[in-house]
Amino acid sequence: MKSKFQPDKNGYFGQFGGAFIPELLYPNVKELEDNYIQIIESEEFQKEYKSLLKDYVGRPTPLYFAKRLSEKYGAHIYLKREDLNHTGAHKVNNTVGQILIAKKLGKTKIIAETGAGQHGVATATVCALMGLDCTVFMGEIDIERQAPNVARMKMLGAKVVAATSGSKTLKDATNEAIRYWIQNPETFYLIGSVVGPHPHPDMVARLQAIISEEMKWQLKEKTGKENPDTIIACVGGGSNAAGAFYHYMDDEDVELIAVEAAGLGVNSGESAATSQLGEVGIIHGSKTILMQDEYGQIVEPYSISAGLDYPGVGPLHAFLYESKRAKFMNATDKEALAAAYELTKIEGIIPALETAHALAVLPKMKLKKDQVLVVNLSGRGDKDLSTYIKHLEK
Repeated sequence: MKSKFQPDKNGYFGQFGGAFIPELLYPNVKELEDNYIQIIESEEFQKEYKSLLKDYVGRPTPLYFAKRLSEKYGAHIYLKREDLNHTGAHKVNNTVGQILIAKKLGKTKIIAETGAGQHGVATATVCALMGLDCTVFMGEIDIERQAPNVARMKMLGAKVVAATSGSKTLKDATNEAIRYWIQNPETFYLIGSVVGPHPHPDMVARLQAIISEEMKWQLKEKTGKENPDTIIACVGGGSNAAGAFYHYMDDEDVELIAVEAAGLGVNSGESAATSQLGEVGIIHGSKTILMQDEYGQIVEPYSISAGLDYPGVGPLHAFLYESKRAKFMNATDKEALAAAYELTKIEGIIPALETAHALAVLPKMKLKKDQVLVVNLSGRGDKDLSTYIKHLEK
C-alpha cells in the first residue's frame, strides 16, 4: 500500500514539493524522474548498492544502548551510530546510491553542494571510487569553519568552488550549484539532502531509508519490538531525519521529533528554526516552508552548525510538520554545545554539531522510565573540533 508520506505523481507531499525549474533543466530532471524508481528497485542496483554499503561504507551501523545517558535521563536511549560510516556521517548512504544512478544514466561529471562539508566529502569519495569528475560548491564561511573537510575533498580529487554571495553558507552554495547546473546541463547534480526539485527529495529519502530499515531489526534484537516509542533527529534540509523516520512514518504509535537549529534564539534574528519562523514559499526548486521577509525574499539563517544553517526544510518535513505527524523542536547553539560536551564526557562519543542539536532536546522532554528512544547520531565531531575547542576555552 502506498504511504501518504510518499509524493504523488507530480512530486508533492501534500501541498509541498513539485519541480520549479528553469526550462533548460527540464530534460535532466525529467530523465531522472522517469528512471530513478526503476533503477533503485532493480535487482542489479540493489545488489551493488547493498554490497558497497556493507563492504565500503561499513554498514550496518550499530544501534548502541547509551547506558550512562539513559541513567541520567531515566529512559532507554539508543544511538543509531551513523557517525561510524566511512567518511563520518549518514551522507555516504545517499552518495553511494546516487553515484550508481548517475552511472546508469551515463553521467560522467558530478556536482554537489555542501554546508558542513560531510556531503562534499561523501560525494568526492564516491567520485574517486568510480573515477568521475567532481566539483563541490561550498560557502566561503563554511570553507573557513570546516577546513578539515575541505582538505579531504581536495585530497580526493574534487574541485572546491567558493560561494561568495549572501551569507556565504549552504543556501548560497546551493544557489551556485544550481547556476552551474543550468549552464552545464550534462552534469549530474548529486543533491545532499531531501531538498530540491522532484524527484530529488524522494530519491534521497529512499536511499537514506537504510537507517530505519536497520533500526527495525536491531530494535527487535535488543528490545523484542521493532518500534521505539520515540525517534529524534536533527533537521536542516533533513536527510538524516528522513532516513531515520522513513519506515515509521505510517505508524502513529512512534513519536517523531525533528530538531532545528535555534541559533542565538528563535526570535533573536540569528536562527535557522524554519518551522517556527518560516512561511510557504519556493526555494531551490520546490515548494516548502522557508524563512522569508514580507516581500518573499529569503531571510539569512544562522547556526553554529554549518549543516543546519539553511533557511528552508525539505518538502517531506514541511508535510510532516503541517500534518503534525512529526513534532518540531529546536535547540540553541549554547544548548547544542552543552549536549555535545555531555555525550563526550559520559559516553566517550564526540558528536557532530548537527547531531548535538538532536541530543539537546533530551533535557526538555518528560521521559518515562520504560520509554525507548532512538537518537540518530548523524555524524562524528572531528570536523567541529576547532569550534568545540574554542568554546571549551571560554
